Amino acid sequence: MWLILAFCSAALLGFYDVFKKKSLAGNAVLPVLGLNTLFSSLIFLPFIVVSYLKPSLLESTIFFVPKGGWEVHKYIILKSCIVLSSWALGYFGMKNLPLTIVGPINATRPVMTLVGALLIFGERLNLYQWLGVLMAVISFFMLSRSGKKEGIDFSHNKWIAFTVAAAALGAASGLYDKYLMGQFNNMIVQAWYNIYQLFMMGGIILILWWPKRKSTPFRWDWCIIGISLFLSAADFVYFYALSLDGAMISIISMIRRGSVIVSFLFGAMLFHEKNLKSKAIDLVLVLIGMIFLYLGSQ
Repeated sequence: MWLILAFCSAALLGFYDVFKKKSLAGNAVLPVLGLNTLFSSLIFLPFIVVSYLKPSLLESTIFFVPKGGWEVHKYIILKSCIVLSSWALGYFGMKNLPLTIVGPINATRPVMTLVGALLIFGERLNLYQWLGVLMAVISFFMLSRSGKKEGIDFSHNKWIAFTVAAAALGAASGLYDKYLMGQFNNMIVQAWYNIYQLFMMGGIILILWWPKRKSTPFRWDWCIIGISLFLSAADFVYFYALSLDGAMISIISMIRRGSVIVSFLFGAMLFHEKNLKSKAIDLVLVLIGMIFLYLGSQ
């Protein structure tokens, strides 16, 4: 069951990336990110309110948000800090790089998660799963060659550095999620980390963007709502999958990076990006890796 949910989350993440790329085109990054945290919070706020005021309505459902004191919320606040840092770096990278470059870079994130899962949680992979990881590593090095054709030097481009740093923080977040899901209810984590991010992002916007808003203007785009909807759905499925018995964060994280398939296709069709043939080879390697991971998890 957790495997099927991981694939559903991957598809939803692909559309999240597409809406994010569209919203950031010629737009100020911080307000877009801020609105994403606002709409995501509004999605989960009704569940928090109903769970507190009329718990009997949701108690027997997967949407119930249990109460938790500081001992719970201090862990959720840390989760918010990690995720928001990853998002901020990732949004800047997404704005300044082709989607067909960002997607495959993000697809290598599970390799970082894998190392952590092996060291921290003692997860063990079989031969098929190791082959899947190897395909992801090879695809990253091939992608760097594809990027050079567009004048993107992986070793000296700050937006590449932003994207890789975002991926590393995302991997750290994934490992932390595995710990959180073993300790707390998935809804209290997802609902409240969005709320905390909203307040953090509000302060960042007031300090960093508002004084310079004329030089980096914000333009409303309806795709911003799509960012929040698809991200919230993808994360809900993901957290629920992690809460199930036997779920392996190393495998779920790798499968979720299959979102690159959706983002790659839209990058080609909607954004008309370049050097698609060489990037398609990278994508094929990612797909082969997904197949090996699926076979190894049966």
